[in-house]
Amino acid sequence: MKRALLPWLQNYRQSLLGGDLSAGLIVSVMLVPQAIAYAYLAGLPVEMGLYASLLPLLGYALFGSSMTLSVGPVAITALMTLELLSPFAEAGSAEYIQLAIWLAVISGVMLFVFGLLRLGFLANFLSHPVISGFISGAAVLILFSQIRHLFGLGSEATSIGGLLTHLSESNPVVIGMSLASLIWMIYARIRMSDHLKAAGIGVGTAGVLSKMAPMLAVIAAIGFTWWLDLSNQHNVPVVGHLPSGLPALVWSTPQLEQLKLLLIPALLISLVGFVESVSVAQSLGRRKRESISPNRELLGLGAANIASGISGGLAVCGGFSRSAVNQAAGANTPLAGIVSAAIIALMLVSIADMFAFMPLALLAVTIIVAVTPLIDISSLKNAWRYDRADGITLLATAIAVIWLGVEGGILIGLCLSIATQLWRGSKPHVAVVGRIPHSEHFRNISRYDVETISGLVAIRIDENIFFANTKAIEQAINRALSAQPDTHALLLILSAVNQIDSTGLEMLSELAEGLEEKGIAIHLAEVKGPLMDKLKDTHWYKDQVSAVFLSTHDAFNTIGALEEDAHTTGETK
Repeated sequence: MKRALLPWLQNYRQSLLGGDLSAGLIVSVMLVPQAIAYAYLAGLPVEMGLYASLLPLLGYALFGSSMTLSVGPVAITALMTLELLSPFAEAGSAEYIQLAIWLAVISGVMLFVFGLLRLGFLANFLSHPVISGFISGAAVLILFSQIRHLFGLGSEATSIGGLLTHLSESNPVVIGMSLASLIWMIYARIRMSDHLKAAGIGVGTAGVLSKMAPMLAVIAAIGFTWWLDLSNQHNVPVVGHLPSGLPALVWSTPQLEQLKLLLIPALLISLVGFVESVSVAQSLGRRKRESISPNRELLGLGAANIASGISGGLAVCGGFSRSAVNQAAGANTPLAGIVSAAIIALMLVSIADMFAFMPLALLAVTIIVAVTPLIDISSLKNAWRYDRADGITLLATAIAVIWLGVEGGILIGLCLSIATQLWRGSKPHVAVVGRIPHSEHFRNISRYDVETISGLVAIRIDENIFFANTKAIEQAINRALSAQPDTHALLLILSAVNQIDSTGLEMLSELAEGLEEKGIAIHLAEVKGPLMDKLKDTHWYKDQVSAVFLSTHDAFNTIGALEEDAHTTGETK
């Protein structure tokens, strides 16, 4: 544990301080509107988003492996909090708030324990199509949930029918504010950086300034709402009272039954948050040739979520946009995150009251602009062209999230991912091979002009042999043998086989019995060491396999010589 704690601080140099300070300042300005918006999206008091932007940054700095990952509230975990907790309590209620806090703590404990157990490989449990489909579906849900706020409508417009029914009741002032904010933020995302560079501003600075545009919109919206008293004069919905000061570190012990209810939601939000964070950290790490440790990421995210819960915040993970800005602004170590936390804490004790005038429409626009790029159409197109099964998995997962919700979407995605792997494994590639003339290379006889040996059938199995594909492999071998009825020897090339389960071993043993009756001997070539260790004590290997060769070339030479001797002996007789 000592080695994992603050590893970046051991070799810290003064030359790194300037970049960390500037990045911390810039990210804190960007983080404030996002934190407020995502807490609102989660159905929680907006101050909880700011609380979740304080101690979690310190917790991650203690254990995390990425130098530039910025943790905090993100859209996906906010939506998952709302979807997972709504069946247990009404959003915004005291019980719901406590459940959200405990959800963050339990999730953090799970992640930290997983890190201690070195279970970083859990990141591989969710395939890219499942993650992409889940995030795309969640982004659609988030977008739809925010539409009513663009028109100034209440909770009666949460469905499509309700939205259409109450559309005539829209607030024109809110619509104007939403439209202006949306145009400004879209411009900032798409064109502002180019215009700033054309004006002579450096590439890095232009990119950072364009990312800070939402904060300018927040300042302008708050100023106009307060100056013109829009909440009272024109019924513009605003955030309302936001308590100033730092969060009180209090703990309310949950009941055992409530803890049981939160175990599955905590596991789901932990797994998704971890996969998203590791993906972001690895993407950023490649740019600076940093090594990311999944096990330390588990520890860092676990500490961050525990810290968020005990300080009254919601579940957190690494956010791509914030982390990208953090890196672009010059962050060198997690000290940048600590600086961000300090600045946000200063805001909470000084100017927190100002955020009470923030229009809900602006929060909706902030969320919409942030999550729209998460709808990953390009991945769907690429997967559909390259591997139709992956494309179907991605699309089905997205539809399931939209139709069934977060839990149903993840379950459908996992089931489809497993089913896809089983389906692929059940259709193994089995090739009859021959030797490329004047070489030691062997290729499929249906693809290349190769040399074969009379009486020998050489078959390469390009898949692990397990319960789902044993019949297919057996049928492929029998077809190859039927095509050459004068066969005396069968060579199984196992260069691509890493595992043979008990069902596969039983199939091979039964196959050997049948071939023995026909006078066909079984030989093996290119068996990997770990597989050989498992096979060497089996009845099939000891009693039914005639010979094992280091390479296919050796097998061809040896068996070929035996066949030639047998043929010569037969002619002599």
